[in-house]
Amino acid sequence: MNSITSVLQEIRKRSPLVHNITNYVVMNNTANALLAVGASPVMAHAIEEIEDIVTISSSLVINMGTLSEKWVESMLLAVEKAKATNTPFVFDPVGVGASQYRTEVSQMILNAAIPNVIRGNASEIMALAKLTNSTKGVDSTIDTQDAIEGATLLSKKFNNTVVISGETDYIITGDTVSKIENGSPLMAKITGMGCTATAMVGACLGVEENSHLAATTAMAIMGVAGELANGKSAGPGSFQMNFYDGLFEITPEILEAKVKINA
Repeated sequence: MNSITSVLQEIRKRSPLVHNITNYVVMNNTANALLAVGASPVMAHAIEEIEDIVTISSSLVINMGTLSEKWVESMLLAVEKAKATNTPFVFDPVGVGASQYRTEVSQMILNAAIPNVIRGNASEIMALAKLTNSTKGVDSTIDTQDAIEGATLLSKKFNNTVVISGETDYIITGDTVSKIENGSPLMAKITGMGCTATAMVGACLGVEENSHLAATTAMAIMGVAGELANGKSAGPGSFQMNFYDGLFEITPEILEAKVKINA
């Protein structure tokens, strides 16, 4: 039986190619984080090459942080190709509910293909579950605990895994709930940490077909790397640098020793 430590080992061993259709703000952060943990990132958005890149990738990451018409076309083509090639993908509905356009795009993506994992903050998950339509940009205004009901509804509807990230991370697959309580307060001071978590899910999905285990591993890696960085950092600037080092330095032994996980 696989474990979170074996998933990390497989990432280091196989260096999965993670295809990211993500936003302008986080591309550099996301690529560096994937490289640091041992995966191989590709940032391909051009509609002319989307299908080719999906075909050769281990997983697909769809992040709607900075939307435009052409990128939405690329996202839809990518998820349709992923469905056809059985390429696992993770969807990050950034800011869903904050505008009608974001809500419409998220529905278009979900109608095109069901993600193996949906990852968002509490507000986004609740908006996606249509339990609330109040989001504050990409920052959560709701506690992660309050979004569990919405995440469970989503997971059962799509027969997939839903991740609510926050001070405490929840990974929900049907009636199975895992909780991770690692991390650092400084993570909330760095732009795109949630987007990085989504990409980390993509890396784990690239080597592990069990979506619950893959998502749990990703959030464990993020949290433990955050704690490793926290002790070395004076503020957000040094934390970001030390976080990449934490992803690079983390071993299966460190992950097993430091992760705070409850099922």
